[in-house]
Amino acid sequence: MEKLISPLFYVIISYMRDLRPTSNLVLQAIFNILYSVKGKDFLDLFAGTGQVGLKALEKGGKSVVFVDIERKRVENIKKKAKNYQNAKFVVSDALKFLKTANSFDIIFADPPYDYKFYDKLIQLSFEALKEGGILIVEHRSNNDLSGILPDYFLESRKYGDTVISFWRKE
Repeated sequence: MEKLISPLFYVIISYMRDLRPTSNLVLQAIFNILYSVKGKDFLDLFAGTGQVGLKALEKGGKSVVFVDIERKRVENIKKKAKNYQNAKFVVSDALKFLKTANSFDIIFADPPYDYKFYDKLIQLSFEALKEGGILIVEHRSNNDLSGILPDYFLESRKYGDTVISFWRKE
C-alpha cells in the first residue's frame, strides 16, 4: 500500500526550511555581552521565531521591532509577544525595511547562513543605528565579516559553527 504525504507536511517543511533559531548558548552570550537592554530601542532582523527580540522585551527593552519576510513567522511572533505593548511587527525584506527605518540602539540580524548581501546588510544597519549603538550579526564561522566597516568592528565570538560579530557606531 502506497503512503500519501499530507499537503500540510509540505507547508510545514517550506515554513521551517530556512528557520534556524538562535541557540540558547548564543542567546545567553548575546545578552551577557550586551549586559543591559533596559530602555533601549531594539531591532530584530530576520526575526524567525522572535526569540532574540522576545528576550530583549523580557529584559526591559524600551521597544522591539521584529522584521521577517515570512508573514506566518511574524504572526507567530505576534502571538508570543501579545502581553507586550512596546512591540512592533513588520513583514518585509530586511534590506527594504532598513532603507526607511527609524534609528535603534541595538540591531540584531540573523540572516540565513547562505545569505549573499552581508555588505549591504551591515552598511544599512549601521546607518539605522543611533550614536553609540551596537550591531550584532549572527553568521556561519566560515564568513569573516570583520572587513566590513572595519573601523567600527569590535569583535567576533565563535560558538561551534556559529559566530556573533559586533560593531559599534561612535
